Amino acid sequence: MSTHPTETHQQGLPPVFALATGSGRAAVALMRVSGNGCADILTRLAGKLPPPRRAALRRLWRDASTSTDHLDDALVLWFPAPRSYTGEDSFELHLHAGPAVITAVADALIDAGARPAEPGEFTRRAFMHGRIDLTEAEGIADLIASETEAQRRQALAQLDGGLSTLYRGWADRLRIVLAQQEALIDFPDEDLPLHVEAGLLAEITSLRNEITAHITDGNRGERIRRGLAFAIIGPPNAGKSSLLNWLAERDAAIVSPIAGTTRDAIEIAIVLADAKVTLVDTAGLRETSDPIEAEGVRRAMFHVEHSDCVIQMFPSDELPDTLLPDSIAVCNKIDIIPAPDLINDTPVLGISLRTGDGLARLHAALEEKARILTAGNGAPPLTRARHRAAAEAALANLDEALRVDWPEMRGEELRLAMRSLGRLTGEVGVEDILDTVFGQFCIGK
Repeated sequence: MSTHPTETHQQGLPPVFALATGSGRAAVALMRVSGNGCADILTRLAGKLPPPRRAALRRLWRDASTSTDHLDDALVLWFPAPRSYTGEDSFELHLHAGPAVITAVADALIDAGARPAEPGEFTRRAFMHGRIDLTEAEGIADLIASETEAQRRQALAQLDGGLSTLYRGWADRLRIVLAQQEALIDFPDEDLPLHVEAGLLAEITSLRNEITAHITDGNRGERIRRGLAFAIIGPPNAGKSSLLNWLAERDAAIVSPIAGTTRDAIEIAIVLADAKVTLVDTAGLRETSDPIEAEGVRRAMFHVEHSDCVIQMFPSDELPDTLLPDSIAVCNKIDIIPAPDLINDTPVLGISLRTGDGLARLHAALEEKARILTAGNGAPPLTRARHRAAAEAALANLDEALRVDWPEMRGEELRLAMRSLGRLTGEVGVEDILDTVFGQFCIGK
């Protein structure tokens, strides 16, 4: 758990509650309550507090002191501060999940002085009380939203402090460098050893190189978090929609021998090599006077520009003169005419969507492409644009610190770099982004 100081650390926040389990029919519903006065609220509902962090069966009442209005028989867990998720007094009610039960308990909590929680308010309080830092909070949000194994693993690593450890390590090293720089400023006539300045310049250079490598990782972390986009392009009747349907294992797109059937982009999500991949079936690329089809072609080119990978399809009797850079060239209908091995030195994958020939090789090639796009060197990756912006700001300050000759100016650039690194973990200057970060959470977390 993080113990970082925060400018918003405070005690005595009013109690809030929320249902932490989803809506719909279920056996159990989990109600979470946190904040000042939780002990009195739980005593009012359950009669007495159970031992800390031990589940106890309790009969819940609107007012237990008078046995007024039996609400439910529930498992109760009591978490006194600071050993709770939020760092505050908290408790959980494991209720029977009937809507009437949930509504009655919620009304009783309001009567006792609690209010419904805002989205992400429990995690925001955990951040405010130093239980987690901002990157760990974002890891929680990513874990809740994870759909694939790659997303789950990355979110867990971030929640476990992978990014925090990296960023704090940089900040600690930069703090030492700044102290050395201040010594050179404050004691210019003390004949400090020459190796002091040479050492701090070498450390600044080392930090700059590490942050540069972190930034230029090919957007691996962001790609895993948001998923990859693979655009399928080619002329009409190349088999693009049929390939989409085969990869999706369902009839997601209309297949017809009539050229120009697909006029808009059709998107479906699949998993390749543990990564989420959005496949985009685009309109056939050709000259057309039909304004609707022309708009489809324009949208197809938009997806080409914004995709992580382009699957360029063509029939074996209509080979293209050129291929898009870094595209996967797929030649369909090899049951009619064999595919060439190369086009302009680019390997060609031959398939037949009618017979199934070559489709296993194509699937393996797409999985390998997904692995390459999300592969890393073992270091924690950037996962959000916010991280990238702060790291780039710190890098710019370090570059300037190496460029200037005046010790005072170098010291100021180092202080600015420290501030940028502090924004990554939420230790300084994050008031303007807290609503954005925690507003992405579901209510109850």
